[in-house]
Amino acid sequence: MKKLIAMLFVSSIGSVVFAQSQESLDLEKAIQIGLEKNLDIKIAVENITVNETNQKIGVGDYFLPQLDATYARNFSNEDVEQRFVNDPEPRTIDGAKSRTENFSVVAIYGFQPENIVVMKRLGQLTEISELDAKIVVENTVASISSAYYRLVLELQRYEVLKRTLELSQSRLDIAEAQYQLGGAGKRDFLTAEVDYNSDLTLLVNQEQIINAARINLNELMALSPDTQFAVNDTITIGEPLQLIELEENAYIQNKQLLITQRQENVAFLQMRELQASRLPQINLTGTYVNNTSNSDAGFLLQNQRQGLNFGGNVTMNLFSGLTLNRRIQNAKVQQKMQGLALDQYEIQLKSDIHRAFNTYMTNKNLLEIEKKNYEVAKENTDIALERFRLGISSYLEFRDAQVNLLTAENRLITSIFNIKEMEIELMRLSGKIFFENSYEELDLPTEN
Repeated sequence: MKKLIAMLFVSSIGSVVFAQSQESLDLEKAIQIGLEKNLDIKIAVENITVNETNQKIGVGDYFLPQLDATYARNFSNEDVEQRFVNDPEPRTIDGAKSRTENFSVVAIYGFQPENIVVMKRLGQLTEISELDAKIVVENTVASISSAYYRLVLELQRYEVLKRTLELSQSRLDIAEAQYQLGGAGKRDFLTAEVDYNSDLTLLVNQEQIINAARINLNELMALSPDTQFAVNDTITIGEPLQLIELEENAYIQNKQLLITQRQENVAFLQMRELQASRLPQINLTGTYVNNTSNSDAGFLLQNQRQGLNFGGNVTMNLFSGLTLNRRIQNAKVQQKMQGLALDQYEIQLKSDIHRAFNTYMTNKNLLEIEKKNYEVAKENTDIALERFRLGISSYLEFRDAQVNLLTAENRLITSIFNIKEMEIELMRLSGKIFFENSYEELDLPTEN
């Protein structure tokens, strides 16, 4: 009865883990869903729109004239008393009316040499926002890939624990039969039952780990936490990576490096912008006027003017209390700091690639060892089970072989996962994790 209950319990665990997994989800589909739904990517794309708008509007702000049109009409009705030099008698007009009508168009154009540099700086800021969005995309792809393979790993561990539980079940059956036949003491049977329950506990805990891994993947894809799907049951190692190729590609495609380079350019342009503000500024004005004035009082009963007025001036700052000199000096320091930041990131990037590559190569070397170790452990477990069935070895010998097999298989699949994780990281660092044509689907520029 105990065995029947245990078998039903294990079956229920499997149904919980794999239930409602009718829809298959491969890595490519997971990435596609994540790119469509991930909110961080949507925010990054909107930031690009803001910077592009600022750049387009900047053309009008800095290079197009300002044009204003004004139309006004005024009326008055007043009692007027007037005295003239040649007439001592006052002149009184009750309810004198006056009307004025004004229409004018004013155009103002001011050219400042630093505006040319400002537009270049805005262009650099737009490129930085585009690269920021690509970083979000690449990080999302890397995170989804790692989370996907983590789920595959935990499912593989579940299968390993399940096979371990089956071995424990076989040992428990043998120990029970030997105990009932008088070939072994009750202690051996009870020990086998304790070990079986321990393995069952590990299987139950693994279910919780799988659910957590599934929720993490759903979160990255912006799906509901309880979304169920079936994933591939294997982790495939890609083609061998070359360190030199990774470094060369990183200096061309690593988005954070490209951002740091553009930030140095922005600092340089800010300095040139301040220097250009010392140059003369040209201001041009033009006005079209059409004014009409009518009055019942005074010598001038009607006055009408229309025509063009235009002019211009040139201004140049001669002294601003050394404020401009201070700002230029600070801009030069900022440019130098950005240059140092670029050098520092190049060192950091190269170090990160070397660290990840060393881990990658170490795990590849360990993989061959773990494969051999697993084969030995599996053969040793088969022999130990047969010897235990024949009664020529103790339960300790069998349990030791069983634990060794569990450890060897866990280390083998973990080694494969570690290699895959380092592949993802190296592809991210080198800027090769995402194909350029996929950027087009997100309306991101493909040229840096």
